[in-house]
Amino acid sequence: MDNSQSDHLKAYGAVYWSLQKGETVDWLLNYRGGSFLISDFPGLRNELAVRGTYYETLSGTEVAQMVAEVESNRANTALVRLETPPRIAVYAPEQTLPWDDAVLLALKYAEVPYEMIYDDDILSGALGSYDWLHLHHEDFTGQYGKFYQYRNMAWYIEQQREAEHAAHRQGHRKVSQLKLHVSQTIKQYVSEGGFLFAMCSGTDTYDIALAAFAADIVPSEYDGDPVDPDAISKLDYSATLAFENFTPSFNAAEYEHSDIDAGPPPPALQNPALDYFTLFEFSAKWDPVPTMLTQNHMAIVPGFVGQTTSFRKRFVKPEVVILAEIPQRDEVKYLHGSYGQGTFTFYGGHDPEDYQHFVGDPPTDLSLHQNSPGYRLILNNILFPAARKKKQKT
Repeated sequence: MDNSQSDHLKAYGAVYWSLQKGETVDWLLNYRGGSFLISDFPGLRNELAVRGTYYETLSGTEVAQMVAEVESNRANTALVRLETPPRIAVYAPEQTLPWDDAVLLALKYAEVPYEMIYDDDILSGALGSYDWLHLHHEDFTGQYGKFYQYRNMAWYIEQQREAEHAAHRQGHRKVSQLKLHVSQTIKQYVSEGGFLFAMCSGTDTYDIALAAFAADIVPSEYDGDPVDPDAISKLDYSATLAFENFTPSFNAAEYEHSDIDAGPPPPALQNPALDYFTLFEFSAKWDPVPTMLTQNHMAIVPGFVGQTTSFRKRFVKPEVVILAEIPQRDEVKYLHGSYGQGTFTFYGGHDPEDYQHFVGDPPTDLSLHQNSPGYRLILNNILFPAARKKKQKT
Protein backbone atom coordinates (compact mmCIF):
# COMPACT_ATOMS: atom_id res chain seq x y z
CA MET A 1 0.00 0.00 0.00
CA ASP A 2 2.92 2.32 -0.64
CA ASN A 3 3.44 4.18 -3.91
CA SER A 4 3.84 0.88 -5.78
CA GLN A 5 0.10 0.15 -5.35
CA SER A 6 -1.81 0.57 -8.63
CA ASP A 7 -5.22 1.14 -7.00
CA HIS A 8 -5.25 1.90 -3.29
CA LEU A 9 -9.04 2.24 -3.11
CA LYS A 10 -9.86 -1.07 -4.79
CA ALA A 11 -7.40 -2.76 -2.42
CA TYR A 12 -9.70 -1.99 0.52
CA GLY A 13 -12.56 -3.63 -1.33
CA ALA A 14 -10.40 -6.70 -1.92
CA VAL A 15 -9.67 -6.91 1.81
CA TYR A 16 -13.38 -6.59 2.62
CA TRP A 17 -14.18 -9.29 0.03
CA SER A 18 -11.61 -11.60 1.65
CA LEU A 19 -13.21 -11.08 5.06
CA GLN A 20 -16.58 -11.93 3.53
CA LYS A 21 -15.09 -15.22 2.34
CA GLY A 22 -14.24 -16.09 5.94
CA GLU A 23 -10.54 -15.32 5.63
CA THR A 24 -8.53 -13.30 8.13
CA VAL A 25 -6.37 -10.41 7.01
CA ASP A 26 -3.38 -8.94 8.82
CA TRP A 27 -3.07 -5.17 8.61
CA LEU A 28 0.61 -4.22 8.79
CA LEU A 29 0.42 -0.78 10.33
CA ASN A 30 3.05 1.70 9.13
CA TYR A 31 4.64 -1.00 6.97
CA ARG A 32 4.89 0.11 3.34
CA GLY A 33 1.99 2.51 3.71
CA GLY A 34 -0.17 0.22 5.82
CA SER A 35 -0.10 -2.94 3.71
CA PHE A 36 -2.27 -6.04 4.05
CA LEU A 37 -1.11 -9.64 4.42
CA ILE A 38 -3.53 -12.32 3.18
CA SER A 39 -2.94 -16.07 2.96
CA ASP A 40 -3.44 -17.31 -0.59
CA PHE A 41 -6.83 -18.98 -1.08
CA PRO A 42 -8.80 -20.08 -4.17
CA GLY A 43 -10.03 -17.11 -6.18
CA LEU A 44 -7.96 -14.46 -4.42
CA ARG A 45 -5.42 -13.83 -7.19
CA ASN A 46 -8.13 -13.64 -9.81
CA GLU A 47 -10.12 -11.19 -7.69
CA LEU A 48 -7.10 -8.94 -7.21
CA ALA A 49 -6.41 -9.02 -10.94
CA VAL A 50 -10.02 -8.15 -11.81
CA ARG A 51 -9.91 -5.21 -9.41
CA GLY A 52 -6.59 -4.02 -10.82
CA THR A 53 -4.95 -4.21 -7.43
CA TYR A 54 -1.18 -4.71 -7.20
CA TYR A 55 0.04 -7.54 -4.98
CA GLU A 56 3.22 -9.43 -4.22
CA THR A 57 3.62 -13.12 -3.36
CA LEU A 58 5.94 -14.20 -0.55
CA SER A 59 7.29 -17.54 0.59
CA GLY A 60 6.66 -18.81 4.10
CA THR A 61 10.17 -17.79 5.10
CA GLU A 62 9.72 -14.31 3.68
CA VAL A 63 6.41 -13.90 5.53
CA ALA A 64 8.02 -14.94 8.82
CA GLN A 65 10.84 -12.46 8.32
CA MET A 66 8.43 -9.67 7.46
CA VAL A 67 6.19 -10.34 10.47
CA ALA A 68 9.22 -10.42 12.74
CA GLU A 69 10.30 -7.07 11.33
CA VAL A 70 6.83 -5.56 11.81
CA GLU A 71 6.54 -6.78 15.40
CA SER A 72 10.08 -5.77 16.33
CA ASN A 73 10.36 -3.15 19.05
CA ARG A 74 12.89 -1.32 16.90
CA ALA A 75 10.25 -0.17 14.40
CA ASN A 76 7.08 1.91 14.72
CA THR A 77 5.02 -0.84 13.12
CA ALA A 78 2.45 -3.37 14.30
CA LEU A 79 0.27 -6.22 13.10
CA VAL A 80 -3.49 -6.02 13.61
CA ARG A 81 -5.71 -8.93 12.61
CA LEU A 82 -8.98 -8.24 10.80
CA GLU A 83 -11.58 -10.97 11.19
CA THR A 84 -15.18 -10.00 10.48
CA PRO A 85 -16.49 -7.67 7.75
CA PRO A 86 -18.39 -4.85 9.44
CA ARG A 87 -22.04 -4.33 8.55
CA ILE A 88 -22.20 -0.85 7.05
CA ALA A 89 -25.06 1.65 7.03
CA VAL A 90 -25.17 5.06 5.38
CA TYR A 91 -27.58 7.58 6.85
CA ALA A 92 -28.96 9.32 3.77
CA PRO A 93 -32.36 10.22 2.29
CA GLU A 94 -33.83 8.46 -0.72
CA GLN A 95 -34.33 11.86 -2.33
CA THR A 96 -31.81 12.73 -5.03
CA LEU A 97 -29.98 15.87 -3.96
CA PRO A 98 -27.77 18.08 -6.18
CA TRP A 99 -24.52 16.99 -4.53
CA ASP A 100 -22.71 13.72 -3.89
CA ASP A 101 -21.29 12.10 -0.80
CA ALA A 102 -17.64 11.07 -0.70
CA VAL A 103 -18.26 7.99 1.43
CA LEU A 104 -20.91 6.67 -0.95
CA LEU A 105 -18.54 7.26 -3.86
CA ALA A 106 -15.75 5.43 -2.02
CA LEU A 107 -17.93 2.46 -1.07
CA LYS A 108 -19.26 2.07 -4.59
CA TYR A 109 -15.85 2.35 -6.22
CA ALA A 110 -14.18 -0.06 -3.77
CA GLU A 111 -17.15 -2.44 -4.16
CA VAL A 112 -17.89 -2.56 -0.43
CA PRO A 113 -21.54 -3.44 0.33
CA TYR A 114 -23.69 -1.10 2.39
CA GLU A 115 -27.32 -0.30 3.14
CA MET A 116 -28.98 3.10 3.25
CA ILE A 117 -31.14 4.04 6.22
CA TYR A 118 -32.79 7.26 7.32
CA ASP A 119 -34.81 8.81 10.12
CA ASP A 120 -37.71 6.34 10.27
CA ASP A 121 -35.30 3.39 10.19
CA ILE A 122 -33.13 4.76 12.97
CA LEU A 123 -36.08 5.55 15.22
CA SER A 124 -37.52 2.07 14.65
CA GLY A 125 -34.33 0.44 16.00
CA ALA A 126 -32.51 -0.42 12.77
CA LEU A 127 -29.09 0.67 14.08
CA GLY A 128 -28.76 -2.53 16.06
CA SER A 129 -28.18 -4.38 12.78
CA TYR A 130 -25.04 -2.41 11.87
CA ASP A 131 -21.48 -2.06 13.12
CA TRP A 132 -20.58 1.14 11.27
CA LEU A 133 -22.67 4.21 10.46
CA HIS A 134 -21.83 7.10 8.17
CA LEU A 135 -23.71 10.39 8.40
CA HIS A 136 -24.36 11.68 4.90
CA HIS A 137 -24.03 15.41 4.23
CA GLU A 138 -26.75 16.25 6.75
CA ASP A 139 -28.08 19.12 8.83
CA PHE A 140 -29.07 17.78 12.23
CA THR A 141 -30.24 21.20 13.42
CA GLY A 142 -33.31 21.10 11.16
CA GLN A 143 -32.29 24.06 8.98
CA TYR A 144 -32.14 22.15 5.67
CA GLY A 145 -28.42 22.73 5.29
CA LYS A 146 -28.96 26.49 5.55
CA PHE A 147 -29.44 26.52 1.78
CA TYR A 148 -31.87 29.40 2.16
CA GLN A 149 -30.85 30.90 -1.16
CA TYR A 150 -32.17 27.74 -2.85
CA ARG A 151 -35.54 27.74 -1.04
CA ASN A 152 -37.50 28.06 -4.31
CA MET A 153 -35.72 25.14 -6.01
CA ALA A 154 -37.71 21.93 -6.51
CA TRP A 155 -35.17 19.79 -4.65
CA TYR A 156 -35.22 22.12 -1.63
CA ILE A 157 -39.02 22.17 -1.51
CA GLU A 158 -39.13 18.38 -1.68
CA GLN A 159 -36.47 18.08 1.03
CA GLN A 160 -38.46 20.32 3.35
CA ARG A 161 -41.74 18.56 2.62
CA GLU A 162 -40.30 15.10 3.24
CA ALA A 163 -38.61 16.23 6.46
CA GLU A 164 -41.79 17.79 7.82
CA HIS A 165 -43.81 14.68 6.99
CA ALA A 166 -41.22 12.50 8.75
CA ALA A 167 -41.32 14.75 11.83
CA HIS A 168 -45.11 14.48 12.03
CA ARG A 169 -45.01 10.70 11.54
CA GLN A 170 -42.68 10.45 14.51
CA GLY A 171 -44.85 12.66 16.69
CA HIS A 172 -42.76 15.83 16.47
CA ARG A 173 -44.03 19.30 15.68
CA LYS A 174 -40.85 20.50 13.97
CA VAL A 175 -38.02 19.05 11.93
CA SER A 176 -35.44 20.21 14.49
CA GLN A 177 -37.17 18.04 17.11
CA LEU A 178 -37.07 15.04 14.79
CA LYS A 179 -33.37 15.53 14.06
CA LEU A 180 -32.59 15.87 17.77
CA HIS A 181 -34.41 12.59 18.42
CA VAL A 182 -32.37 10.95 15.66
CA SER A 183 -29.12 12.47 16.97
CA GLN A 184 -29.74 11.19 20.48
CA THR A 185 -30.59 7.72 19.14
CA ILE A 186 -27.32 7.66 17.21
CA LYS A 187 -25.46 8.75 20.32
CA GLN A 188 -26.97 5.80 22.20
CA TYR A 189 -25.85 3.53 19.36
CA VAL A 190 -22.28 4.79 19.77
CA SER A 191 -22.38 4.34 23.54
CA GLU A 192 -23.35 0.70 23.04
CA GLY A 193 -20.37 -0.01 20.77
CA GLY A 194 -21.24 1.50 17.40
CA PHE A 195 -18.73 3.13 15.07
CA LEU A 196 -19.76 6.56 13.80
CA PHE A 197 -18.14 8.37 10.88
CA ALA A 198 -19.15 11.75 9.49
CA MET A 199 -17.90 14.34 7.03
CA CYS A 200 -18.69 17.95 6.16
CA SER A 201 -21.84 19.31 7.87
CA GLY A 202 -22.65 15.90 9.33
CA THR A 203 -19.91 16.60 11.89
CA ASP A 204 -20.61 19.96 13.50
CA THR A 205 -24.41 20.06 13.04
CA TYR A 206 -24.61 16.75 14.89
CA ASP A 207 -22.92 18.17 17.99
CA ILE A 208 -24.79 21.47 17.69
CA ALA A 209 -28.10 19.58 17.79
CA LEU A 210 -27.01 17.59 20.83
CA ALA A 211 -25.91 20.71 22.73
CA ALA A 212 -29.17 22.55 21.93
CA PHE A 213 -31.55 19.86 23.22
CA ALA A 214 -33.15 22.36 25.62
CA ALA A 215 -33.24 25.41 23.32
CA ASP A 216 -34.68 26.49 19.98
CA ILE A 217 -31.74 27.69 17.86
CA VAL A 218 -33.59 27.63 14.52
CA PRO A 219 -34.49 31.00 12.92
CA SER A 220 -38.14 31.59 12.04
CA GLU A 221 -37.39 31.41 8.31
CA TYR A 222 -36.99 27.64 8.73
CA ASP A 223 -39.56 26.66 11.36
CA GLY A 224 -41.98 29.58 11.70
CA ASP A 225 -41.08 30.63 15.24
CA PRO A 226 -38.19 32.70 16.65
CA VAL A 227 -34.94 31.58 18.23
CA ASP A 228 -35.09 31.14 22.00
CA PRO A 229 -33.73 34.43 23.45
CA ASP A 230 -31.91 32.39 26.11
CA ALA A 231 -30.58 29.83 23.65
CA ILE A 232 -26.89 30.51 24.32
CA SER A 233 -27.22 30.04 28.08
CA LYS A 234 -29.19 26.81 27.55
CA LEU A 235 -26.52 25.09 25.45
CA ASP A 236 -25.14 22.00 27.20
CA TYR A 237 -21.73 21.04 25.86
CA SER A 238 -21.56 17.98 28.08
CA ALA A 239 -24.08 16.38 25.71
CA THR A 240 -21.77 16.62 22.68
CA LEU A 241 -19.17 14.18 21.40
CA ALA A 242 -16.35 16.27 19.94
CA PHE A 243 -16.90 20.01 20.38
CA GLU A 244 -17.51 22.48 23.19
CA ASN A 245 -17.90 26.22 23.90
CA PHE A 246 -19.07 27.03 20.36
CA THR A 247 -21.75 29.54 19.37
CA PRO A 248 -24.47 28.71 16.82
CA SER A 249 -25.27 31.10 14.00
CA PHE A 250 -28.81 32.49 14.22
CA ASN A 251 -28.64 34.20 10.84
CA ALA A 252 -30.87 32.25 8.44
CA ALA A 253 -29.06 33.59 5.39
CA GLU A 254 -25.56 32.79 6.67
CA TYR A 255 -24.12 29.63 5.14
CA GLU A 256 -22.64 28.57 8.49
CA HIS A 257 -24.11 26.72 11.44
CA SER A 258 -21.66 27.89 14.10
CA ASP A 259 -18.12 29.09 14.68
CA ILE A 260 -16.84 25.49 14.87
CA ASP A 261 -16.20 25.55 11.14
CA ALA A 262 -13.09 27.51 10.24
CA GLY A 263 -14.45 27.91 6.71
CA PRO A 264 -12.51 28.01 3.44
CA PRO A 265 -8.93 29.26 3.59
CA PRO A 266 -8.29 32.99 3.28
CA PRO A 267 -8.15 34.40 -0.26
CA ALA A 268 -4.36 34.22 -0.34
CA LEU A 269 -4.56 30.43 0.16
CA GLN A 270 -7.62 29.62 -1.96
CA ASN A 271 -5.52 27.56 -4.28
CA PRO A 272 -5.46 23.76 -4.19
CA ALA A 273 -1.70 23.81 -4.67
CA LEU A 274 -1.27 25.80 -1.44
CA ASP A 275 -3.88 24.04 0.70
CA TYR A 276 -2.96 20.84 2.52
CA PHE A 277 -3.24 19.09 5.87
CA THR A 278 -0.77 16.94 7.78
CA LEU A 279 -1.42 13.53 9.31
CA PHE A 280 0.00 12.90 12.77
CA GLU A 281 2.16 9.85 13.35
CA PHE A 282 1.20 7.64 16.28
CA SER A 283 2.82 4.70 18.01
CA ALA A 284 1.59 1.63 16.14
CA LYS A 285 2.12 -0.62 19.15
CA TRP A 286 0.75 1.67 21.86
CA ASP A 287 -1.84 3.65 19.88
CA PRO A 288 -3.12 1.20 17.25
CA VAL A 289 -6.51 2.89 16.82
CA PRO A 290 -5.33 6.33 15.61
CA THR A 291 -2.56 4.56 13.71
CA MET A 292 -5.12 2.50 11.77
CA LEU A 293 -7.16 5.59 10.96
CA THR A 294 -4.18 7.48 9.53
CA GLN A 295 -2.63 4.75 7.35
CA ASN A 296 -1.55 6.31 4.08
CA HIS A 297 1.13 6.49 1.44
CA MET A 298 1.36 10.27 1.96
CA ALA A 299 1.74 12.16 5.25
CA ILE A 300 0.82 15.49 3.65
CA VAL A 301 -2.62 15.34 2.01
CA PRO A 302 -4.15 17.87 -0.41
CA GLY A 303 -6.83 19.99 1.22
CA PHE A 304 -10.45 20.35 0.16
CA VAL A 305 -13.33 22.51 1.36
CA GLY A 306 -16.99 21.97 2.16
CA GLN A 307 -19.83 23.53 4.08
CA THR A 308 -17.78 22.43 7.08
CA THR A 309 -14.17 22.54 5.90
CA SER A 310 -12.22 22.15 9.14
CA PHE A 311 -12.64 22.63 12.87
CA ARG A 312 -11.26 25.45 14.98
CA LYS A 313 -8.96 23.76 17.43
CA ARG A 314 -10.14 25.77 20.42
CA PHE A 315 -13.58 24.13 20.18
CA VAL A 316 -12.30 20.53 20.13
CA LYS A 317 -12.70 18.79 23.49
CA PRO A 318 -9.35 18.02 25.16
CA GLU A 319 -9.97 14.27 25.32
CA VAL A 320 -10.51 14.03 21.54
CA VAL A 321 -7.56 12.75 19.49
CA ILE A 322 -6.48 15.03 16.64
CA LEU A 323 -5.53 12.87 13.67
CA ALA A 324 -4.69 15.61 11.17
CA GLU A 325 -4.35 19.37 11.24
CA ILE A 326 -3.89 22.26 8.85
CA PRO A 327 -0.66 23.61 10.35
CA GLN A 328 -0.59 26.93 8.53
CA ARG A 329 -4.00 27.83 10.00
CA ASP A 330 -4.02 25.96 13.34
CA GLU A 331 -7.15 24.04 12.32
CA VAL A 332 -8.18 20.41 12.80
CA LYS A 333 -9.14 18.43 9.70
CA TYR A 334 -9.61 14.93 11.08
CA LEU A 335 -10.36 13.76 14.65
CA HIS A 336 -11.35 10.70 16.62
CA GLY A 337 -12.81 9.98 20.03
CA SER A 338 -14.55 7.44 22.22
CA TYR A 339 -17.97 7.55 23.81
CA GLY A 340 -19.10 4.67 25.98
CA GLN A 341 -18.20 1.43 24.23
CA GLY A 342 -18.04 3.00 20.75
CA THR A 343 -16.16 5.59 18.78
CA PHE A 344 -16.70 8.55 16.47
CA THR A 345 -14.50 9.96 13.72
CA PHE A 346 -15.10 13.34 12.07
CA TYR A 347 -13.45 14.40 8.81
CA GLY A 348 -13.83 17.99 7.56
CA GLY A 349 -14.57 18.87 3.95
CA HIS A 350 -16.87 17.51 1.24
CA ASP A 351 -14.89 15.64 -1.43
CA PRO A 352 -11.16 14.85 -1.18
CA GLU A 353 -10.71 14.99 -4.96
CA ASP A 354 -12.92 17.99 -5.76
CA TYR A 355 -11.35 20.98 -4.07
CA GLN A 356 -14.49 23.10 -3.97
CA HIS A 357 -17.60 21.08 -4.80
CA PHE A 358 -20.60 23.25 -5.66
CA VAL A 359 -24.31 22.42 -5.68
CA GLY A 360 -25.08 20.78 -9.00
CA ASP A 361 -21.49 19.74 -9.81
CA PRO A 362 -21.10 16.26 -11.35
CA PRO A 363 -19.88 13.40 -9.11
CA THR A 364 -16.17 12.66 -8.87
CA ASP A 365 -14.97 9.76 -11.01
CA LEU A 366 -12.77 7.76 -8.64
CA SER A 367 -11.35 5.71 -11.49
CA LEU A 368 -9.31 8.87 -12.12
CA HIS A 369 -8.16 8.99 -8.49
CA GLN A 370 -7.30 5.37 -7.59
CA ASN A 371 -4.42 6.52 -5.38
CA SER A 372 -6.22 9.31 -3.55
CA PRO A 373 -4.74 9.77 -0.04
CA GLY A 374 -7.83 11.74 1.01
CA TYR A 375 -10.18 8.90 0.08
CA ARG A 376 -7.90 6.36 1.76
CA LEU A 377 -8.70 7.96 5.11
CA ILE A 378 -12.39 7.21 4.56
CA LEU A 379 -11.69 3.57 3.76
CA ASN A 380 -9.43 3.16 6.80
CA ASN A 381 -12.52 3.81 8.89
CA ILE A 382 -14.51 1.11 7.13
CA LEU A 383 -12.01 -1.60 8.12
CA PHE A 384 -11.49 -0.25 11.64
CA PRO A 385 -14.44 -2.16 13.22
CA ALA A 386 -13.09 -5.48 11.92
CA ALA A 387 -10.01 -4.96 14.09
CA ARG A 388 -11.95 -3.77 17.12
CA LYS A 389 -14.05 -6.95 17.11
CA LYS A 390 -10.86 -8.99 17.49
CA LYS A 391 -9.73 -6.79 20.35
CA GLN A 392 -13.03 -7.10 22.20
CA LYS A 393 -12.92 -10.91 22.10
CA THR A 394 -9.48 -11.28 23.69
